[in-house]
Amino acid sequence: MHIFRRPARLDDIPFLLTLRCQTMDQHLAASGLGTSEADHRVRILYRFDCAEILLRGATPVGLLKLLRDGVQWQLIQIQLSPALQGQGVGSQLLASTIAEAAAAGATLSLGVLKTNPAKVLYERFGLIVVAEDDHSYQMHRRANGGCGNSR
Repeated sequence: MHIFRRPARLDDIPFLLTLRCQTMDQHLAASGLGTSEADHRVRILYRFDCAEILLRGATPVGLLKLLRDGVQWQLIQIQLSPALQGQGVGSQLLASTIAEAAAAGATLSLGVLKTNPAKVLYERFGLIVVAEDDHSYQMHRRANGGCGNSR
């Protein structure tokens, strides 16, 4: 299944609110974090300039928010419609993002809630935990695929 990307637009916000509720409410609630529409809207609008809508054909099916900043890239958000989860789409997207970062010589970092099982996927792709707080793990993967704790 081929997934296309396009820059996010303000008229995507209703889709993104629904997607965020579908994919994040359970993990946020389990972490004791807010799940109101206002909470979601703040997170959606954060670095909206980096957001790409994932499309299957013309249908929006997900979000990739990636800050490409020199040799430090941050995967801010990756969310897929529940209908596409478990089909390898997330793995393909993560693999292509890692390859793109590696080609740019960039370390890829991300944060994941401790209650989110996606951490296992990230570990499978060579990201390691370098820090944590009460609710989340900070993970990264060097451009050369190494682990290490340098930033």
